[in-house]
Amino acid sequence: MAPAGPNAFSLGKGALAGASAVGLGALCYYGSGVKPGTLQEAHLWPQYVKDRIKATYGYIAGSLVLTAGSAITVFRTPALLNLVARNGWMSIILTLGLMIGSGMVVRNMEYKPGFGAKQLAWIVHTGIMGAVIAPICFLGGPILMRAAWYTAGVVGGLSTIAICAPSGEFLNMRAPLAMGLGAVFAASLAGMFLPPTTALGAGLYSLSLYGGLIVFGGFLLYDTQAIIKRAEMHPTYALQPYDPINSAISVYLDVLNIFMRIAMILSGSGGNRRK
Repeated sequence: MAPAGPNAFSLGKGALAGASAVGLGALCYYGSGVKPGTLQEAHLWPQYVKDRIKATYGYIAGSLVLTAGSAITVFRTPALLNLVARNGWMSIILTLGLMIGSGMVVRNMEYKPGFGAKQLAWIVHTGIMGAVIAPICFLGGPILMRAAWYTAGVVGGLSTIAICAPSGEFLNMRAPLAMGLGAVFAASLAGMFLPPTTALGAGLYSLSLYGGLIVFGGFLLYDTQAIIKRAEMHPTYALQPYDPINSAISVYLDVLNIFMRIAMILSGSGGNRRK
């Protein structure tokens, strides 16, 4: 199999640069107020809509804090770190099962205000996610801090675009984003069998890394507007109350995936230190 060349990672970097340019252009366009955006309509929201959005972002922030705490705890506990850092099919299947299964349990539980079963399941889910990503701490504090700041910048910029754009502008992106996510997931799975030192392996890794960053950036635009739409449209006196936890999980996962990929790029795994 042919060795990896410079083109695989260069294409990924080029695609990311192009997406960044489009994002910057969108920020300037929507931020200029050419079209009336969600931000201009916010003063018309009833108080309950504002409270719903505030509660949702509270759970997003809480999810990130709990995940970081779990990751640090597992990293500092050798027995737990050895458990989550194991390779092999059984370990991969078990990890995926725990992440997906715990997320499904949280989403399918009925939400009730206060602290109850759903809130406890949410804490367990974020703890599992933190344990799974704990090995990223091997990259070191300086890289992870830079990645966190860059992630904050990316998330802040994309969130600004989402709230400055007209309501529902990005809600039609679900189908292409799902296709992109499928391609990224397939590349990630195939990359387990092919080392990034080969041409095909490098191409798949580049797609998973840079393509994933673009796709999850798109999902952040979609999910941010979906939160606002859900908060506006959910009936006040519905049988089931508005669920800020379910609304928060999507954006939380977007942010987590963006952070992971930025950290890998900063560590040199995006082709900067390829041998």
